[in-house]
Amino acid sequence: MAHRPQRDRTDAIEQVWGFSVQTEPWAEGTVLALRGELDLDAVTDLYAALDAALATPGSVIVIDCAGLEFCDSSGLNLLVRARADAAAGGSRIELARPGPLLRRLLELTGAAEAFTIRETIPS
Repeated sequence: MAHRPQRDRTDAIEQVWGFSVQTEPWAEGTVLALRGELDLDAVTDLYAALDAALATPGSVIVIDCAGLEFCDSSGLNLLVRARADAAAGGSRIELARPGPLLRRLLELTGAAEAFTIRETIPS
């Protein structure tokens, strides 16, 4: 019987359950494309990306949620707080392409009314 190298479970879990933020500039600000699960472990990554994107007053940050597989209350809380911080600095945050689960979370909590929700991302 041939010896098979064992896969590192941590790597496999991170690939399945990980979170990433891809930043892309556009004419009016920044697009942040989210991938994976936005939970307590991921909010620091998104916070850092939002902080950098909001460094320019008067910008529009579009958060592309098409690749977001999950969002818990800590992720939603960060989005709502970031929206308020952006508005205080003369900027705004919009959500693009949220999936059915995120839409439902936004509707149940009343947060849907706080955000402009786009069906496309800026090019």
